[in-house]
Amino acid sequence: MSAVTRNRSILHLRFEMPPGSDTELPEQLRRLLENITPRVQMIEPDSAVLDLTGALVYFHQDARGLTELIQLRVLAYFGVSSAAGAGPTRMLAAMACALTPPGRRLVIEDSPAAVRAFLRPRPVRELPGVGARAAATLSDYGLHTVGDVADTPQLTLQRLLGARPGRTLHERAHGHDATAVDPTPTPASMSSEHRYDRDELDPAQHRRALLALADDLGARLRTTDQIAAAVTLTVRYADASSTRRSRTLPEATQHTVLLARTAYTLYDSLGLQRARVRGITLRADALRSDDRATRQLTLDSSDDKPLAIEAVADRARARYGYNLLYPATLAITGTPPSSRTSGNRGEKTTP
Repeated sequence: MSAVTRNRSILHLRFEMPPGSDTELPEQLRRLLENITPRVQMIEPDSAVLDLTGALVYFHQDARGLTELIQLRVLAYFGVSSAAGAGPTRMLAAMACALTPPGRRLVIEDSPAAVRAFLRPRPVRELPGVGARAAATLSDYGLHTVGDVADTPQLTLQRLLGARPGRTLHERAHGHDATAVDPTPTPASMSSEHRYDRDELDPAQHRRALLALADDLGARLRTTDQIAAAVTLTVRYADASSTRRSRTLPEATQHTVLLARTAYTLYDSLGLQRARVRGITLRADALRSDDRATRQLTLDSSDDKPLAIEAVADRARARYGYNLLYPATLAITGTPPSSRTSGNRGEKTTP
């Protein structure tokens, strides 16, 4: 079996969206990218994946040349800088992009030797699906890099992590990934972002920002009569790299308390230790009207009081302004952290 799926070229782009950018910018970027290839999948709020396989022949370019052309067009038309990673699989392209600063590109050639050279030295936690707990388990057995995992028999990995996770990890450690680029528009989402004025190392401040973002999203979801089925957390670091984690909610919700709990769980899964965080984005995904909920959205009885307070706060904010009431944790310094909000197609976004 070859190390990668042959004859594929996948490009992963991460855009540096300007502050206060138009909410229509992602759709404008999509239309521009579709002039290169029809197989474009937008990943809100700031990324896109393109299948360049057919476009390479049409434009008479290799992956590096076409990637440079795309980045140049995005910058020329919209003034948006981008980081790019290209490779023979979607996983490799995403990993390469995560390691690349804005304005640069990292291209992994479609050869077993190139794939091994890129993958084997990488920390195992950089493989998709490897969270803090799995990384700690692998580390306990001396498996620190992707190369260590690739050299470990699949049955051993399955004993350590379970049958399905072990098999998946074995495949990914060898560069196998058949995930296709799906050009189907993603369900509506809305996001809220906090950017630090300086690198923030304090986990307490990270969690404080997460609460502020969850509070903002919850209020906007309730104002627009929407519920979210999933939450995505993106953490950006001082070296321009980023980490993204997503989780589907047990029940679609618009309540701040459940959004915050999920955000904390995603943050804890990153296992950050003294990380130099530059910004945090929290996104509510797969939005739909709250009248499509299968049952009344309630939590356990211990959450009755927070939900009652939430309803009172919504009414007060509607009358007197958003900053009148907010969670007490955010009042430590007198005002809650600032955030920047954005939305996508079909979403009503409040100021």
